[in-house]
This record gives sequence, structure tokens and C-alpha cells, in this order.
Amino acid sequence: MFEIILIVNTIWFAMGFNVFSIRNKIFAKLLVPREQRDTPVFEILAESGRFLGGFNLAFAVCNILLLINLDTFPSEEQRSILLFVFAVAHGSQFAFNVPVAIQNKRGGGVWQVLKGTMLFIFITDCIMMLLNLVLAGLFFL
Repeated sequence: MFEIILIVNTIWFAMGFNVFSIRNKIFAKLLVPREQRDTPVFEILAESGRFLGGFNLAFAVCNILLLINLDTFPSEEQRSILLFVFAVAHGSQFAFNVPVAIQNKRGGGVWQVLKGTMLFIFITDCIMMLLNLVLAGLFFL
């Protein structure tokens, strides 16, 4: 199960790197309404996505390195700590969108979390957080 979670983490973080860093204009389009995309702020947001992509790349590489070096962290306690860190990474992405989602429910919010691609990202981050957290808990017990 540990290896499967690492593979899924790798895929998700690599996808985040792709969208935030390589296809950063798509990332910005997810957040900025069409009528506001000709402003300088749109370009700033698009470029700032690369920064977030860098963190996703680091987590993807970490998961890959763990996969090819499983014996480096052989104990369940060590693996629990690693999975907890990945749960926090996924969870922070989810948690910071929760207030925006609540605002969306009330007709507001700075971007749409509860529709389309952002809803997929929101739900997947939550699922990934829970998967990593549950396995970390099982290893810790």
C-alpha cells in the first residue's frame, strides 16, 4: 500500500508542477474570470504559479526517490512521518480553498472552487490528504 500511495502522490504532484509551472497560464485562467485576464495582475498570478509548481516538483521528486530507495526508510514510524508530511502538503492545498468554497456557497469568493477543474482539484487534494493521513496513522499504530 505504501508504494501505491507514493505512486499516486508522484502523479498528483507532477500534475501540479505541470499546471502551475509549465502551463502556468492555464492555472491563472482557472482563477481569473475571462473579463479580467487583460490586466497586469493576470500575468503576475500566472508567473507566481511557477513558485507553487516548484514545491509540487520537490514533492514529486521526493516520492520518486522514496520509491526507488524504499530501504532507506524501512521502519513503519519513518514511513508514517513521511506520509504525514505528504498529507500536510495535500491538506494545505485543500484547507486554504475551504474558506473560498464557503464564500462560493454564499455567492462570493475570489475564484470558483466548487465548479469544473477547481472542484476536481479541491476534492482530489482532500482525498490525497486523507489517504496519506490514514496510512500514516496505520503505520504509527
